[in-house]
Amino acid sequence: MPRPRKIIGYLVALMAALAQVAAQAVPVTAAPGERPSVYRGRGFDSCQAPPLTTLNAWGAATSYGAVGVYYAGRGRACPHQRYLSHRWLTGARDLGWRVLPVYVGSQSPCVRAASKRGNPIGYYPWDQGEEEGLDAVRSADDLGIAAGSPLYLDMEAYDYGDEECGGTTLDFVRSWSGTVSRHGYIPGFYSSAESGVRHMELARRDGLGDLPEVVWFARWKVPASTDSERVLSAASWQPHRRIHQYAGNVTETHGGRKLTIDRNAIDAPVAIIH
Repeated sequence: MPRPRKIIGYLVALMAALAQVAAQAVPVTAAPGERPSVYRGRGFDSCQAPPLTTLNAWGAATSYGAVGVYYAGRGRACPHQRYLSHRWLTGARDLGWRVLPVYVGSQSPCVRAASKRGNPIGYYPWDQGEEEGLDAVRSADDLGIAAGSPLYLDMEAYDYGDEECGGTTLDFVRSWSGTVSRHGYIPGFYSSAESGVRHMELARRDGLGDLPEVVWFARWKVPASTDSERVLSAASWQPHRRIHQYAGNVTETHGGRKLTIDRNAIDAPVAIIH
């Protein structure tokens, strides 16, 4: 029978080995996640993260309090972000801004916008969703966006009624969302209310798992409201799990600084910046 000291030695070695495996399996440094912070109010997103001088001017002159930033993903319209960095994020936080991190990865094979057809979801949507979910997590962590933060997957409008294409897209979204969730982040989802968001609502009613935990729906030219979207059941993605993009491609000037933005009404989690 092994001596007590030898048993203790075995246990110590085993615990060290398990700790090493766990450290290799999780590609983020910020774990476990913090309690998410919820913001209720107005916000905007723009293709390029604006300079901090613009955020400072807008913060003093408008009621906007949150900014969406396209922080990663191969499908971004503005992949070369001049200002976005950990320093920019901490600067925005210190100016009082909340941040909505948006990941624009592969798009549906039946995406409607011709400009988005260059990065389609392929033949293995579950594997691709996991791969891009890990990329979303690692990219967020590299920028100092901590676990416990939401990461919003941008999936532009697509023909969800196409059975094959809709199934491929849903598999990708579920795999991406499940991967993000397992690594301590909150999976969010942006799309047109009448396509991607309706698709998620139908999947929720069917009882499917690994769906996004927050929905960001685009419906323009209607009053701003997070509670009145007609494709969503009254109790779905509630409470504090909705964003309404109610206007797009509008130009505003405040404090002498001009931006082209999309306008949003927000009742949802925002990033934790370390």
